[in-house]
Amino acid sequence: MTSQTPHTTSQAPLTGQRILVTGGSRGIGAATAVRLAREGADVAVTYVRGKEAAEDVVRTVEALGRRAVALRADSADPVEAADAVAWAAEALGGLDVLVNNVGVGVLGPLSELSLADVDQVLAVNVRGVFLASQAAAARMADGGRIITVGSCMTQRVPGPGGTLYAMSKSALTGLTRALARELGPRGITANIVHPGPVDTDMNPADGPYAAGQAALTALGRFGTADEIAATVAHLAGATYVTGAEFSVDGGHAA
Repeated sequence: MTSQTPHTTSQAPLTGQRILVTGGSRGIGAATAVRLAREGADVAVTYVRGKEAAEDVVRTVEALGRRAVALRADSADPVEAADAVAWAAEALGGLDVLVNNVGVGVLGPLSELSLADVDQVLAVNVRGVFLASQAAAARMADGGRIITVGSCMTQRVPGPGGTLYAMSKSALTGLTRALARELGPRGITANIVHPGPVDTDMNPADGPYAAGQAALTALGRFGTADEIAATVAHLAGATYVTGAEFSVDGGHAA
């Protein structure tokens, strides 16, 4: 008589999770949306101008057998920044994870930064993230996740020209820690991921400033959007990590 081992099937770690990725039409956001879908999640992505790119992300996610939706929402608009969360929850039947990925970068000498520059960067990088997090916390059941994409420039500013951008991203570290404390009793975690130089269409690894950026890392190279997405996906499933910063920067801060 022979014994038989029962057949078991492994389930993707994020199966059934409903996740909103803001700014998910390209770069880190798109890679994150696809990675989350590969791990079993249904995904909503927001975009402002990249409708076709966002729809490409949706098709990729759907090809993986998961639900997806692209939502036009401008995080610089205080109403749309919050409404995007409601729209995503309605489309997916709820919300379990928010990934605050959207962001803008305005770099330049301190003396040349205008009030309009300040207003734009703070509206998207700080106010929009706060409002989305606030809206998500109101809609999530206990045990949800809020994951924010920061920047390696919160930990090391290697040269001039980054005052406005570094300030805006540094604010997100304080927000993350405060969210962790406030939402901890509900089992909702809040964490922030700091990418280093990453090869995207906005900052290509073969661009005019790439060599200098790569030289600032311990590994001597740009990262990939997929490498950032892997850490975001891990945090989407992590249950005992909150209020923490994760440098995925190739040693930029070393």
